[in-house]
Amino acid sequence: MILGVLAAYLVVVLVIGLWSHKLFRGTGEDFFVASRGLGPFVLLMSLFGTHMTAFTLLGASGEAYVRGIGVFALMASSSALVVPAVFYFVGIRLWSLGRRHGYLTQVQFFRERWESDTLGLVLFVVLVGLLVPYVLIGMLAGGITVFQVTNGAVPEWAGNLVICAVVLIYVLYGGMRGTAWVNTFQTLVFMVFGAATLVVVVHRLGGLDAAMARVAAARPDLLVREGNMQPLELLTYLCIPLSAGMFPHLFIHWLTAERAAHFRATIALYPLCIAFVWVPSVLLGVLSVLDFPGLPPAAASAVLVRMISLHAPAFLAGLLAAGIFSTCMNSLDSQILALGTMFTHDIVGHYGLRRRLSERQALLIGRSFVFGLLLVTFVLSLVTTRSIFRLGIWTFTGFAALFPLAVAALYWRRSTKVGAFASVMTVAGLWTWFFVMSGDRPGYTLGETGIMPVAVILLASTVAMVAGSLLSQPPSPATLARFFPGPRSPR
Repeated sequence: MILGVLAAYLVVVLVIGLWSHKLFRGTGEDFFVASRGLGPFVLLMSLFGTHMTAFTLLGASGEAYVRGIGVFALMASSSALVVPAVFYFVGIRLWSLGRRHGYLTQVQFFRERWESDTLGLVLFVVLVGLLVPYVLIGMLAGGITVFQVTNGAVPEWAGNLVICAVVLIYVLYGGMRGTAWVNTFQTLVFMVFGAATLVVVVHRLGGLDAAMARVAAARPDLLVREGNMQPLELLTYLCIPLSAGMFPHLFIHWLTAERAAHFRATIALYPLCIAFVWVPSVLLGVLSVLDFPGLPPAAASAVLVRMISLHAPAFLAGLLAAGIFSTCMNSLDSQILALGTMFTHDIVGHYGLRRRLSERQALLIGRSFVFGLLLVTFVLSLVTTRSIFRLGIWTFTGFAALFPLAVAALYWRRSTKVGAFASVMTVAGLWTWFFVMSGDRPGYTLGETGIMPVAVILLASTVAMVAGSLLSQPPSPATLARFFPGPRSPR
């Protein structure tokens, strides 16, 4: 029954994605950014669905199982404040420049802003390297879901392959329009089914008050912050949501907006959407200690699916599992499209390969790159032991530490390619160092002080940008005139 429901759900997703191809206009701009013509509702749903990935449902519930209800303060509350600000100060301005100059990728923007092909190539490598763990999160979540809801009858690797195949089909056929429409449908699915899961589980546990009383008796430490999270950890977690300003898949979604005014609904409603998804995830993670005590941190990522399998009837469990599937695919499709767009335009197109290849051959190379990268990620999914939440935090750390590039490029005329290059290399070096040093420790902070590595890397990245820029020649007047043309109100 559960597999039948999941299969039916995947068919619906494929139908939506493939049907969108009927509206394809036959242009590269339509394939990659839906002709920059999406309305406010689809923009909100696609941006939110792309951002709130399996990290939110499975990762947050798993971390709440280990560390308690304070996990909501770590990411949800800070994201509700920071992410809308990033959309306002960075997203709208990048949308305007992308529309004016025809950009399809971040690398195009940064390369021309700082007049450096080398910087563009280095940034491409770093962005792809950071995006691989994010793609890995979606794969892990899909495999965990299938394995748990079928009681182990279907192995995790099979779930990974199914999700990858479905996403590849509708992304490569439907492009950004298909991706945005599927994201809209799936965002509504996981928002509704996430809340439904909480209602079903709480009802089976005798009501919220009774369930929380049992948690207080069994694990009182999960209902308080003291002992689980240090003040400096909470403070430095504020840096993590800055990653939204550098995600390649969010950048490409920003470009799809028809006009700047369409960002208003996204900025206004984003905090409510975050609360609607995070509250059930965190509460379910805490309540799961009643049914599954003593799980190791690595196994905690599956507690939400375990709760669904235990408390929901088969048909409903299939629907709720489909909601988790939707979060896996919502991020995976946009990331795949972003990777394909970047490789096609920033490597194949920029370095002249298209002059020797037809448009069809160039796109085939780009799609082959995506397929190869997914294959590598699939192999990594078979051997990784890190939790979804911790893997997500390290991914966000890298992108957040690159945020000074976006701010400097948009607001600091004096910033230079030397400063940008120094910032990127500082992030790459420090991120690798801290990642290796952390090992498998679930709550790694600097010297056990509570300071998250992201704060240190972000500070070092900013210093590198400022120092490198001040010690080098400023960009040419022509470039500055192109990117700082004076006051202009976006339409």
